Amino acid sequence: QVQLVESGGGLVQAGGSLRLSCAASGRTFRTYGMDAMGWFRQAPGSEREFVAAINWSGGSTYYADSVKGRFTISRENAKNTVYLQMNSLKPEDTAVYYCAGKRGILRRTANAYDYWGQGTQVTVSS
Repeated sequence: QVQLVESGGGLVQAGGSLRLSCAASGRTFRTYGMDAMGWFRQAPGSEREFVAAINWSGGSTYYADSVKGRFTISRENAKNTVYLQMNSLKPEDTAVYYCAGKRGILRRTANAYDYWGQGTQVTVSS
């Protein structure tokens, strides 16, 4: 059974940066057909929302409008790891961040993803 494990969350001041990592353990991205990897976030009292997604080659990426120009998603398939570089963080970025994987094409909807991590907390203070 594949596990996705996020790391890199924490407390940061507004304007700061964090880099989240999501590593697959047990099996590889390829074994489970995780062609597309995504990051989602969920703030207290809110629904889980799309942040970014990347295809297998890294040549295609999607971003939510709220993070475009500030966040960058990338992946290293040889390390079975996907990253989310977050710059110019704002208090409204505070949430639990989840990585997710799926077969096939990029999607922005959470219910399209088959595999999920447990999440990592990101808190941005003003």
